[in-house]
Amino acid sequence: MNKKFHSLILVILYMLFLSVPLSFATDKKPVEIKKSDKCPVCGMFVSSYKNWLAEIIFLDGTYAVFDGPKDMFRYYLDLKKYNPSKTASDISVIYVTEYYSTELKDARKVFFVLGSDVNGPMGAELVPLASEKAAKEFLKDHKGKRVLKFNEVNAENLK
Repeated sequence: MNKKFHSLILVILYMLFLSVPLSFATDKKPVEIKKSDKCPVCGMFVSSYKNWLAEIIFLDGTYAVFDGPKDMFRYYLDLKKYNPSKTASDISVIYVTEYYSTELKDARKVFFVLGSDVNGPMGAELVPLASEKAAKEFLKDHKGKRVLKFNEVNAENLK
């Protein structure tokens, strides 16, 4: 084979590789909640709180489910305490239930309103919203204190 043909084949293979989503191999679909699933932080059975569910799914297929984003963040920010055999690099995907659509969305892509007048199953909650615009409107309509991105949530915000 000539060099041009070889180069063309390599370029085509490279383009094909780039067109495959990186999440293809690692991201998991949301888990189907069972009645027996409990929040590892507070111990509540979570199946009754579908509008507030949050999930962390690990690369090995194991998972943790939560009755709201606050407990999910408590777990995530202190994984060593709640699941010592796992690290953040073991996580495939994190889902939260978006407030308006009540659909599970990637927690790293939504916005969270802190300190609003909307309560979750355990009281004051971080409210997940699909867009920054929706979060700012919600903040105004529900007396929120702040809009946070996933990586801005810390232990102080969870008090």
